[in-house]
Amino acid sequence: MKKFVIFSAALVTAGLMSASMSTPAFSASHGITVGVSWSNFQEERWKIDEAAIKAALEAAGATYISADAQSSSAKQLSDIENLIASGADALIILAQDASAVGPAVDAASDEGIPVIAYDRLIEDSRAFYLTFDNVEVGRMQARAVLAAQPNGNYVMIKGSPTDPNADFLRGGQQEVLQVAIDAGDITIVAEAYTDGWLPANAQRNMEQILTAQDNKVDAVVASNDGTAGGVVAALTAQGMEGIPVSGQDGDHGALNRVALGTQTVSVWKDARALGKAAGEIAVSLAGGEMGDQVAGAGKWTSPAGTEMNAMFLAPVPITQADLSVVLDAGWITKDALCTGVATGAVAACN
Repeated sequence: MKKFVIFSAALVTAGLMSASMSTPAFSASHGITVGVSWSNFQEERWKIDEAAIKAALEAAGATYISADAQSSSAKQLSDIENLIASGADALIILAQDASAVGPAVDAASDEGIPVIAYDRLIEDSRAFYLTFDNVEVGRMQARAVLAAQPNGNYVMIKGSPTDPNADFLRGGQQEVLQVAIDAGDITIVAEAYTDGWLPANAQRNMEQILTAQDNKVDAVVASNDGTAGGVVAALTAQGMEGIPVSGQDGDHGALNRVALGTQTVSVWKDARALGKAAGEIAVSLAGGEMGDQVAGAGKWTSPAGTEMNAMFLAPVPITQADLSVVLDAGWITKDALCTGVATGAVAACN
């Protein structure tokens, strides 16, 4: 049985200071260096995560070093070797390919360097898994789309096949949709993984599905805001914008689409909260704290049976009715949220 702790992202975010995207001036009096290996910087949210990690490390007097794997699993392995050689006392890894990153964890373990599997699972008991509850994200996506379109033909646009989150999300989506499927209310007519989570790949997949289905599609459960953007582009080209589409991450462009009515929901995972937690946990682990001693950590068993120390933050679904939540949290400005929205059409934009 899985046992884990879920924290409200709003609580973790409370008191989080805004951070500049420029490299902060770190205290030279503290010896801890934290290395961060990013899979890529193609998505808007990773820059937000980075700023929060930097702010947490700066507050602790620790030093930040990083590398961008540019969507290459081979480069990521090389990057992590370089981070270790550069003196990293702890590693935060956003894995490009969860199945390929194992040698990096081995290398870190050999040097006694703790590893945080950041946002994406690394199937290794030596790693501390820090993420949002991605199965629940999938449930939230499916609930919102099903509420908006309780019958008809559904398409499932999944995440990257190399990212375990893609299947966690898909599992949560299926949990919610199964009753409607069994009742014959909805039919899943197509589904596809999205290589690299790239919007262009999602758009191409959706275009091919629309052609194969003769545009007879009533709703799309897309697994993040990038893939949702590709889906909406494909739908718009066919004059089908406005059918229910899900996403996640709270990307500014996606939230604007929610306000405009071309995306139904973006499940908000406050990257500021996740980044702050990662920075603080990295400093604790580098200082000698064990993973099971981290405040708020719990034991979690992966689908493959690997028991890990883990912390899961709570996501928040944002539909048109909930847009004031992200405004009030300072996640997005009203101008960015409401661009192109007709006066009086959406309460949060009034």
